[in-house]
Amino acid sequence: MLLLYNIGIRAYYFAVLIASAFNTKARLWLTGRHRQSVANTSDSIWFHFASLGEFEQGRPVLEAVRNQHPTHPIIITFFSPSGFEIRKKTPLADAVYYLPLDTAGNAQRFIASIKPCAAVFTKYEYWYHFFNELHRKDIPLYVISAIFRPDQIFFKWYGSLHRRMLTYITHLFVQDNNSKQLLDQLNIQHVSVSGDTRFDRVWANAQQPKDLPVIASFKNSQPVFIAGSTWPHDEELLASLVPPYPGWKFIIAPHEISEEKITRLMELLPKEKTVRFSQIEHLPAPLSTYQVLIIDNIGMLSSLYQYGNIGYIGGGFGAGIHNTLEAAAFGMPVIFGPNYEKFKEARDLISLQAGFSISSKEELSTITDKLIANEDTLQAAAKIARDYVDKQKGATELIMDKLRLKLE
Repeated sequence: MLLLYNIGIRAYYFAVLIASAFNTKARLWLTGRHRQSVANTSDSIWFHFASLGEFEQGRPVLEAVRNQHPTHPIIITFFSPSGFEIRKKTPLADAVYYLPLDTAGNAQRFIASIKPCAAVFTKYEYWYHFFNELHRKDIPLYVISAIFRPDQIFFKWYGSLHRRMLTYITHLFVQDNNSKQLLDQLNIQHVSVSGDTRFDRVWANAQQPKDLPVIASFKNSQPVFIAGSTWPHDEELLASLVPPYPGWKFIIAPHEISEEKITRLMELLPKEKTVRFSQIEHLPAPLSTYQVLIIDNIGMLSSLYQYGNIGYIGGGFGAGIHNTLEAAAFGMPVIFGPNYEKFKEARDLISLQAGFSISSKEELSTITDKLIANEDTLQAAAKIARDYVDKQKGATELIMDKLRLKLE
């Protein structure tokens, strides 16, 4: 199995190499790793995140460790360029790197350079050679906000290598009892049900969001429908909502903001009613007179939700929905596409009638009509969403109780 794993890792590298000729993300993934130089560090605490979403998910633990262990250098690695490029200068770390390709040699060299006294991985990043090297050097390894499902490779007959990785982890902090029960079947006992640290992160953000006066001016005391992390299929459906609701404002924050993507989105919307955030200073009319605002930058979304009444979360017509909790924490019912089953919080919100899954333009219209036409229904769903996040927070404190014992 290890031979197949190593072949797969190298095949992935060559696929990225080929894609880098025409794909910006692949090019960043490749050149970022080739150009980086890892400085020698001692007694560091290493945090690894797949991408930006996992960084925000693990951020409460990162901040707590930074505060409680100020003498330890903090090293952060990312797998994806979307995380590295946005957080490469975060003050929460002493150094930020791309995670090198998972080979035995890379793992040995990287860990020898940063010399961690502990490593913390978030949610679902499992890399054999890095885990093996940490285990071989007796360096504590923690995985936080982990979640397991029966269809994952750990529970397949061919998943022996991945099951071995689980034995290299010092402690697993899982999101729910179902995950713990699945791990029990594998006789993995070093497990605690701590919940999901994303709840702590989004709740803290909702208590002290960054003021955005420009967005308040656009809102102009009108109700706002905010669509975050949208993809083209989402946007085609959303465009149909604008004409029927002239009393509502719409803010759309696409997942990808290349000029090509933004131009395509603009073409779906009423030209005279739509404005890009980057062009606000050059408008022929007051901002408050426009109905649709396109956010063509990165980093505003988590603060945007404070101005909204209904949220739409993109990605549900692709690999899976993005972060529903950021919107829910501000007391917004959330709508999303059909691919949500892997996300416990989405299933929970649906069962509580504060989340709604749609598969078509007609279904989106029906749900939107239901929420807009009945203020009591909208307010009830908003309160349920906010209360749900409030009740789920606290994972960071549970995790830190165990981490503290190991890092002192």
